[in-house]
Amino acid sequence: MTGHSTAAPVTQAIILAGGQATRLRPYTDTRPKAMVEVAGRPIIDHQLDWLAGHGVEHVVVSCGYKAEVLRDHLAGRGGGPETTLVVEEEPLGRGGGLRHAAGGLRGSGDPFYALNGDILTWFPLDEFTAYHRGKGGLVTLALARFQTTWGIVDVADDGVIEGFTQSPQLPFWINAGVYLFERAAVPLLPVKGDHESGTFPELAKEGRLFGYRIDGFWRGVDTVKDVKEAGDEIAALRGGASAS
Repeated sequence: MTGHSTAAPVTQAIILAGGQATRLRPYTDTRPKAMVEVAGRPIIDHQLDWLAGHGVEHVVVSCGYKAEVLRDHLAGRGGGPETTLVVEEEPLGRGGGLRHAAGGLRGSGDPFYALNGDILTWFPLDEFTAYHRGKGGLVTLALARFQTTWGIVDVADDGVIEGFTQSPQLPFWINAGVYLFERAAVPLLPVKGDHESGTFPELAKEGRLFGYRIDGFWRGVDTVKDVKEAGDEIAALRGGASAS
């Protein structure tokens, strides 16, 4: 077990915002992916507000491509949480980026959240944290339902097509790009490369990696099409229940 109180909030986080995001051009010709606007605001502002609303006080933002755009934006941003910018002088991969950014965290023993810089989500981080601590692992991944971009054809055994379903959610879970790390996991991350090809499979073998199924809004923003669709989904969400 981790030994931390299940009631103690996680107060630090890392946002990985270093990718060039070629599939998001022309949006990313002049800015990093995290600065692409969705529903009228940069992705990173949605993320920082969500984290601040759950008690996060300090966020390390790891960036590389167009770092100066992020630096200027964060310097002029009002409200919490406090941010520290860490620049990758060369691409380190997601695992290497996490390890590098962890050097900007304060203290030495407290767990931290980590977010990919291209996801939008709202779910209760306090429940995520309680789940993680209850399992006693080193890392917990948030998991989202897989939503295919393809249309599904409903076809009977005799070949009769009964209908079509556009982009349904399928009964599979994917890495949602939100993590809760114990500090002891940081030295296990690669100096350069991806954590999903080495670190995570090893932790899974050892029974120290867990998955938390999200019950709430989640959307990855990888393409130009995603920007509009995510904006429409957020606008519809705001018209109903508030995000949490």
